[in-house]
Amino acid sequence: MSSASMRYTVLPIATLAFTLTWSACTIGDRVGGIAGAAAEADIISGIVEGRDGPEAGVWIIAETDDLETGFTKIVVSDDDGRFVLPELPDASYQVWVRGYGLADSEPLAAAPGDDLVLAAAYPETPQEEAQVYPASYWYSLMELPPASDFPGTGPTGNGISPTVRSQAAWIDDLKQGCQLCHQLGNQITRETTHLQGRFASTEEAWAHRMNFGQRGPRMGMQLASMGAERALPQFADWTERILAGEVPPQPPRPHDRERNVVLTLWDWGDGTSYVHDEVASDKRDPSVNAGGDVYGVSMSDDQLLIVDPETHAARDVRVPVWDPDTESYFPTTPGFEPSAFWGDEIVLNGPANVHNPMMDQAGRVWLTSRIRNSANNPDWCREGSSNPYAKYAPINFSGRQASVFHPDTEEFTLVDTCFGTHHLQFGEDSDNTLYFSGDSRVIGWLNTNVLLGGPPAPLVEMVRDQAPARLTDRAQAAQGWCPTVIDTNGDGRITKPWNAGRGLMDPNLDTQLTG
Repeated sequence: MSSASMRYTVLPIATLAFTLTWSACTIGDRVGGIAGAAAEADIISGIVEGRDGPEAGVWIIAETDDLETGFTKIVVSDDDGRFVLPELPDASYQVWVRGYGLADSEPLAAAPGDDLVLAAAYPETPQEEAQVYPASYWYSLMELPPASDFPGTGPTGNGISPTVRSQAAWIDDLKQGCQLCHQLGNQITRETTHLQGRFASTEEAWAHRMNFGQRGPRMGMQLASMGAERALPQFADWTERILAGEVPPQPPRPHDRERNVVLTLWDWGDGTSYVHDEVASDKRDPSVNAGGDVYGVSMSDDQLLIVDPETHAARDVRVPVWDPDTESYFPTTPGFEPSAFWGDEIVLNGPANVHNPMMDQAGRVWLTSRIRNSANNPDWCREGSSNPYAKYAPINFSGRQASVFHPDTEEFTLVDTCFGTHHLQFGEDSDNTLYFSGDSRVIGWLNTNVLLGGPPAPLVEMVRDQAPARLTDRAQAAQGWCPTVIDTNGDGRITKPWNAGRGLMDPNLDTQLTG
C-alpha cells in the first residue's frame, strides 16, 4: 500500500504507552537519508531536522505492508528532535514526519537497525498546514445559534425545533446526535467538494448528504429533531467558510509525557467496517491474555475482528444469531437515496447488531449482540411466569441479548436475556457477575459461573456464514434484573405501583427512571 493511502486507512486497535530510552544518534552529512546503524536491531532511530534546527514534538510514522496486515508505528520526537521507533517486526518501512506547523514529509525507505536523518517539510499556505489538524478543531469553527434563540420557535419562526430548549441542548444534539457516529470536522464531512456539480448550493448538498444511503432516514430524523430550517444553513455556512479559506487555530504539539507515547497500529476489517469497541484483556486483571489476540466488533456487518499482535495477522469471524429470521439492525430495503460512495449497494447488514466486547478471567470474549428478534422474549420473561424476577418486573421484549466467544474452540455461546443490552462490565465478585446497561427499564446481570457451568449445549443450525454457536439452556438460571426505581416518596422502600414514563408524577409514589 502507498504511504498516502495508509495515512487514511489504518485503523488503530492497540495503544501502548511507555517511557522511551534514547540511544545516541549519529547525525550524517545529509538531511533526508540513512545516517548509520541504530544501537538495536529491532528499532529505527534518528533525528528530524528542520530549516531552523531539530523539530521537537512531531510524529515520526513508520508504515509497512510487508506483514500479514498493514502495520504502523508512531512516536514523537524529543526536545532535540530525536526519536526511536521500538519493537519493529522485520520488514521494509516507509518513514515520514507529520507535525503541527509542518507539511507531511516525503517518505524515506528504511529497515530496523537504521539510523535516519529525516527532513521536515513545510506548508506553503495556512490551509495546507491545517489539513492535519484534529477534526474537533475544524468542528469548532461551526457558528452556533445564540443562547437567546432558545427555546426554538419552529419552522415558521427561527427554524429551531421547540423541543430544543437551550443552546446546551443544541450542542448536545451536535455531539450525541451527529458526532456520536461521524468524525465531524474531518475533510469528508467539513467539505462538499466530492459532491461538486451535483447540487445548486452548499445548503442543498447538505440536505441531500443527510439523506444518503441506508442510514439516511436516521440522519434525516436527527436533523428534523433539531430543526432542519436552522441546522442546514448552519452546516452550509460552516462548509462555505472553510472552502473560502478559514482555518482553526494551530493545536499545540505534544509535550512533556505526551512525547513518551508509542502507538502500534494494525489494519483490520475493510472499507465498510464500523469498529465500535475493542478489548485485549480482563479489565480486572490486565495480565490476562498478555500478548494474545486483540478483539473488536464491527457493528456494520456482525464481524468479530481479531488481530494477533505477535504474527501481525488479522482475521474475522461472523457473530452468530440463533433465529435465522433475525432482522438486520440496519434498513436493507432498496429505495433509499443512493450513497455518494456506495450507490444503492447494501453495505450495512447486521442481524446480530454487535456492540461492545468484554474479556473475562479465562480470556473469553463476551459481547452484547442479538440472537433473535426483539419481540420474541421467552415466556419465562413475561407476566405469568414463575421466574421470580419476571413476577416482580415482567419484560416482554429486549432489543439486544448477549453471546460469548470461546477462543479455544472458536465457537460462540448464545445467551437469551429478558433485558436489553448495550454495554457490559464485570463485577469484582466470585460469581464473575456480568452487568449490562442498555435497557431503560431495568439493570440486568448474568452469573457467568452458572451460565458456563455444566456440559455445552448442542450446536444450533448455521445461519449465513456465521461461526459455530450453541444456545445455552442455563440462561434463565444465570440471569436477574432490577427495575430502575428510585424511592422518591421517601418511605425507605420500593413499593408498587410506581410512577413510570414522562407524564405527571404522583409525589406519593416511587418513580421509575427510564430513557
